[in-house]
Amino acid sequence: MPHMTAFARNQWYVAAHAHEVGRELLGRTVLGEPLVLYRTEEDGSPVVLHDRCVHRRYPLSEAPTRLDGDRIVCGYHGFTYDTTGTCVYVPGQKRVPRTARVASYPVAERDSLVWVWIGDPALADPETVPRARHLDAPGWVTVRGMEPVDADYGLLVDNLLDLSHETYLHGGYIGTPEVAETPITTEVDEGAGIVRVSRHMDDAECPPFYARSTGITGRIDRWQDIEYHAPCLYVLHSRVAPAGAVPAPDGSDPDGFHTEITYAITPSADGRVYDFWAVSRDWATDDAEVTEFLHKNNRTVVMQDVDALNLLQRTLGGERTGYQELSINIDTGGLAARRILARLVEEGDAAGRRAAR
Repeated sequence: MPHMTAFARNQWYVAAHAHEVGRELLGRTVLGEPLVLYRTEEDGSPVVLHDRCVHRRYPLSEAPTRLDGDRIVCGYHGFTYDTTGTCVYVPGQKRVPRTARVASYPVAERDSLVWVWIGDPALADPETVPRARHLDAPGWVTVRGMEPVDADYGLLVDNLLDLSHETYLHGGYIGTPEVAETPITTEVDEGAGIVRVSRHMDDAECPPFYARSTGITGRIDRWQDIEYHAPCLYVLHSRVAPAGAVPAPDGSDPDGFHTEITYAITPSADGRVYDFWAVSRDWATDDAEVTEFLHKNNRTVVMQDVDALNLLQRTLGGERTGYQELSINIDTGGLAARRILARLVEEGDAAGRRAAR
């Protein structure tokens, strides 16, 4: 078996894009916990419950389970649950057993993402959800999707924090020689659990992803500034401009194109991760062709990562015990992320032990 990154439970994780959650029951698995998501009729707020009926473990996200108002009616024997997970009806008797309830999970909706807290509910503070305001801010247009990956979530964190792979894995889309050749700078805020990795490229080749969407011809200056908020949220602040473009005296950037590329990295189970992705822009916002191009091309890039990580997971599963991994300068951010994730797991375990006393 390949090495598995342990789960930090007392953290917020993205369970869905906001548009995915509605009056249809949606099933997701986060940190090995099966979940069912839906919105209430009254105010549209999201509800997240454990996705197994207490009676015979029928998945509440699967037909013919249905909503009756805001109550879930299990499609197997009719056990009915309110939004708190309390069972309010069982078939054939008036008395509902006291133990007839399913777990209800703290949920927060921020920036068009639905976040869930799998750990100790008493520790769930919605104010600590990391923000990605560009996802639904006025003046920004976002394309998005989600791909499940059959790989350890730590492999996806590694992948996103070392963008030098763009040169090789994503050539013809977002990769050019300069990405791999340009040194990075890395900053780590251990206390806040944030890793920043920056790569600034002057006079670089313009990859097709940007040439076709921005209309830039010729060479570019290109900035990639990553912010990773462990364990779940990753934002790449991307900027491209014609090579040598000078900012205006007021500091504005008339010739630059800013794109925010967001990933939510949500462990589903051992060896499975949800790759929530989004590309947001504040330029050509009314151009439907650009929107469609960015959606199609970014999904292609994501699927190249998915295929590579699926292969890597299978390969690691066949490695001999004690194989040695080699790391170099480009891995600085990924190694820092591993340290932070290990600390979050340790702190969560310690909190769990204290709560159990």
